[in-house]
Amino acid sequence: MAKFVIILVAAAIIESIGVALLKWGLDDLQGVREITVSEIVRVAKSGVTNVKIIGGVALEAVFFGALLYMMSTRAVSLVWPLTSLGFIFTTLAAQFILHEKVTATRWAGVLLIAIGAGLTGYSEAVKELTAPQPTNSTPFRSQ
Repeated sequence: MAKFVIILVAAAIIESIGVALLKWGLDDLQGVREITVSEIVRVAKSGVTNVKIIGGVALEAVFFGALLYMMSTRAVSLVWPLTSLGFIFTTLAAQFILHEKVTATRWAGVLLIAIGAGLTGYSEAVKELTAPQPTNSTPFRSQ
């Protein structure tokens, strides 16, 4: 479980930095001003050459790889809620890297998400503690 938690926290931090880079890069491009084909093409062309956007996409890809690994080793009903811990890191990145003003109400919402994720993780720990332990006996006898 310790390896899983380390990967989870690292993935959440990587994702939050990726999201911050994407936002920072979009701010450089002045974002999408209106929903038109020409505007979307303009942003896409500019985004392909923007180092911040490329870095953000790369970090999101690393997060996705970690997510695939986590889901291959644990139940999706555990993994997906726990990835919401990234909201904490992303909010911190928004406040300290992007200099966004994060209100107390928004922080309360983030903490509620974290509490829910904590309960999800706790339910897994309880399940592991109460699971029947495997025995050394084998169901088949050699003849």
